Parts: sequence; C-alpha cells; structure tokens
Amino acid sequence: MRVEGDFIKINKWLLPFSWFYGLGVKLRNTMFSIGMLKSRAFDVPVISVGNITVGGSGKTPHVEYLIRLLKDSCHTAVLSRGYKRKSKGFVLASAETTMPEIGDEPFQIKQKFPEVLVAVDKNRCHGIDTLMANDKNIDVILLDDAFQHRYVKPGINILLVDYHRLIIYDALLPAGRLREPLNGKDRADIVIITKCPKDLKPMEYRVITKAMNLYPYQQLFFTTIDYGELQPAFKEAAASAANAPAADASTANAPAADASTANAPAADVSTANAPAASSSYAATLSQLKDAHVLLLTGIASPQQMTHDLKPQIPHLTPLSFADHHNFKEKDVELINSTFASLPEPKLIITTEKDATRLQQVEGLSEEVRQHLYILPIKVCFLQEQAKLFNHQIIDYVHKNSRNSILVKRKDDHKPHNSHHTGDRPRTISFRNN
Repeated sequence: MRVEGDFIKINKWLLPFSWFYGLGVKLRNTMFSIGMLKSRAFDVPVISVGNITVGGSGKTPHVEYLIRLLKDSCHTAVLSRGYKRKSKGFVLASAETTMPEIGDEPFQIKQKFPEVLVAVDKNRCHGIDTLMANDKNIDVILLDDAFQHRYVKPGINILLVDYHRLIIYDALLPAGRLREPLNGKDRADIVIITKCPKDLKPMEYRVITKAMNLYPYQQLFFTTIDYGELQPAFKEAAASAANAPAADASTANAPAADASTANAPAADVSTANAPAASSSYAATLSQLKDAHVLLLTGIASPQQMTHDLKPQIPHLTPLSFADHHNFKEKDVELINSTFASLPEPKLIITTEKDATRLQQVEGLSEEVRQHLYILPIKVCFLQEQAKLFNHQIIDYVHKNSRNSILVKRKDDHKPHNSHHTGDRPRTISFRNN
C-alpha cells in the first residue's frame, strides 16, 4: 500500500549502480556479523536513534523527546557526528560554543537543553570514552544518527521510518534513498513510523504493521508532528517591528512553545519570553490564513512541512535549500528579494535547525529580520503508545545504570559460576532486560 502524500521517487535507470552499492554495504555488514569488524558495548546505557535512508526522518525531534523524558531523572548526554561542522575530533559543547564548531543540530539541542551534555565526534567509540572519562556520573548516552555506525553496540537501537517514504517501497542508493538493504531494519529493537497523519486510520496501522514484517523482538510505534507557537528568530528586530513594549493583544499572552526552554539563555532561538508578534501577523498557525508566508527551509524533506502547513496557510510560498545548507551571499539576496515581493501582511517561517544557521548570516534585510519566525516542532505518539514507549526506555536506563552494573559484576565474581570471567565488558542490551 503506497500511502497518501507518498514522496518516494526511484530513478530506475540507476538501479544497476544500486546493485553494486548494495554489494559493498552487504560486505561491510557481513564483516560485522562474523566479527572481522568489532562492535563495542559500553558500561553505560546507550540509545541509538537513526534511520537507513538518506535525508530527514525526524531524528532530532525524537532525540529531543528522549531528552525531555530522561533529563529530570538521569544525567543525560547526547553524542552526534556534528555534520558539516568546522571543527575536528571530540568537542564538548558549552554555553560559549558556536554553531560552526559543533553543527546546526547539536547546537539546537544545546541551546534548548543547556543542562544536558552535548558532544560531537565522528568516532563514536572515542566520543563515548571521552564523555565517560570527563564525567563519571553520566546515566545514559543518546547517539544521534548512529544506526549505520556499527562500531558501537547500543543497548537500544531505534530505527525511524518516514511515513511518506516507507522503506519497504524504496530502493538502494543511488536509485532510491536507502543507505543499506531492507534487512538492515532487523538490527532495530524499536521501529517508529514518523510524520504520520494525526488521523491515521486503523486499517493503515494494520497494513503498515504487516508490511513492515518485523520480528517478535521488535516493537512498532507511530508518531506524528505537533507544531508549536511561532518564535521570532531575531527578537530585537521583531520587537522593533512591533513597536515594543506595545504588543498585539491577541498574541501578547501566547504560551511558549516548549516549557523546557523557559529558562534558556538569551541566545536560544526558541526562548519562551520572546516579544509578541506585530499586529500584522499572529503567533499561531491558525491565525495566518490571510497572511502571505514565505516558508524558508534547508532541510532534507521540505515537502512534509509544505504538506502540513498548506491547509492552514493558503498563501504559502516555499523557498527550499539543501539540507544543512550554508547560506551564501546569493542565497541571502534571493531571500531578501523573494520576501520583498510578497504582498502585505507577510511573514517568514523557518525551522529551528535553519534558524541556527540564518542567525549567523550577514546581509539579511531589516525587513526579513523583523519578520523571520521559527516554527518549533515536537513528536507525539499515536494510539496512546507514549506510555508504553516511555516505560520501556526508562526501565532500560534504570535497570542498566552504573550502580546496577556494579551489583551484577559482584554477582559475576561469586564462586557459583567458575566459568564467568567477570572482567569482560558487559553487553547492555534492551533485549536482555
């Protein structure tokens, strides 16, 4: 069953090249399976979030969901590769760390959750070792986009699958967008179908569940996107446009998009205490039906956002760039001119990730700066699955805390099992809990 709003496009003439690509990936996976290449387990709970496709499947919002779930009861760390960053090696983010040093997604996470450890390292094993050496009290490490990084053996492997790009209908690179053959999903402990419609029908649940053909040890969940309140990307410029301190009464008391950012530093692009929007536009999507909106994105799947916003914003003009795009002078000129050509009332909407890069760009017109707003997103579980998912994650982390591991190692040294070495690294696995 191909779903409504299917974004899959397969270039059939490239399928022969996909065969050769698949051969290389299968060889690599086989080398891990037979032990020629080694996967390491660590004495701390490790949860990996990733996919087997090129492009966005909602990794960062799902990592943020896990952070919100764990941060109040566990000392949480996030480790990412730091795609397109300007630095090399291991970097531990601080309040002074800039976006180019760690990349846009880790920077976004650190800004929203300053109490969480955020680090980047292309070598994930080295990154975990360094994190644990620097902080002995880490309770759990979240790996962002690490499903293919098989040198780490996570305790829970979460595979994300875009509802609009179901992997069962896709093809390997370069003809399609699969990074590895479909059986790569067998490594997942949890599979999440992301970006689902909020009104997904029961029949679709059953059809997708059957089509995914998961093993009994794997669990399938469904999530959707929940859009929050608009937040100004340039607060001072927006306040100037609104003739602060006066504010539109319809938006002055608008709630923050995320309660966890209420006490975030001033640099946080999603800060809760942002000035209210001017009277020519509103702070919620439902109030933009008469506005002309420029949707400015540099993400992997902008079609999803356009598909979601179009029913609420009839006058929507998409302006899309490549994922993690570094905006150049000609791009800035295009943004300025495109927005200037829109009739009033008008507004620019961008993503949290794009905002971290746009805030570094020089040359944006004052009009653009005054009208550039961020649309935060969160993920929500469908079918009342959140309680089950939350319980399994929290239960795994608590059972495999360092204190629990020490107790189990003491048991390993007891004489009732003379064949147990007791000093080898323990594989902390969700499946063994």
